[in-house]
Amino acid sequence: MHRDVRPRPRLAGAIGSFFARLGWRQVPVIFAAVVLLALVLVALTIPLWTPYDPIDLAGRRLQPPSAAHWLGTDALGRDVLVRTLFGARYSLPIAAAVLVVAVGIGVTLGALAGFLGGIVDNGLMRLADITLAFPPVLLAMAIAASLGPGLVNTALALIIVWWPIYARLMRAQVLNVKKLDHVDAAIVGGVTPARLLTHHIMPLCWSPIFVNMTMDVGQVILLAAGLSFIGLGAQPPTPEWGQMIAEGASNFYCWWIALGPGMAIFLVSLASNFLGDGLRDVADPRTRQGG
Repeated sequence: MHRDVRPRPRLAGAIGSFFARLGWRQVPVIFAAVVLLALVLVALTIPLWTPYDPIDLAGRRLQPPSAAHWLGTDALGRDVLVRTLFGARYSLPIAAAVLVVAVGIGVTLGALAGFLGGIVDNGLMRLADITLAFPPVLLAMAIAASLGPGLVNTALALIIVWWPIYARLMRAQVLNVKKLDHVDAAIVGGVTPARLLTHHIMPLCWSPIFVNMTMDVGQVILLAAGLSFIGLGAQPPTPEWGQMIAEGASNFYCWWIALGPGMAIFLVSLASNFLGDGLRDVADPRTRQGG
């Protein structure tokens, strides 16, 4: 009887190798993956199966949790659980858009700064230093206040806050990889500067970028929720998590209004940190040896 020696699909093999390298640390990573995938699925499918509309009356106002409304109702009689689940359709896309754009800008500028050096490096890094000199929350508040309330302006404010982090990180990676022998060999072989950067240097710089990007998901959602909480982000009746917590704060003794969005932010932040830790453990050989 012959064994099936056909190779596994690349994606399945990569996932299996990832969890095999994690060892005992894979339990929190599995939890993180399940939480994030569940929220993504909820965000994509909730209009198909939700019993209530997130902005319409669903019952008596300020009703505590019950069998009909698992997280109760808010001051306008809207179902808190339904609004919390709908909140994933706003918070998750904001986090994805902010990180994709901020990483794109930061990685591009950081790679150019590290590769070209000189006046380009000094100019770009001084610009990053000026941005990083301000506390992120205060800078985001100032930008959002000047642009006006709204989710789009919130995303723009967060992009301005986040890109210098990835510019600094990519610059440091490029400077380290530039010293490797294969880069010198490529230069001797007559490789063009553009190809040298894109094909011989940058492919070795992405691991810390992806790890940091994963762990920043929760931070972006938390800061976006903070802006909505003080009135600079999503506006009523949008079921965004920060805006819902602000509604709960105005009805302090009705604790259930803020419970749902608060737990959602907590779970996303925890899951993104667990997933980032798992990626870091796999990417860093010293961590794997220590485990």
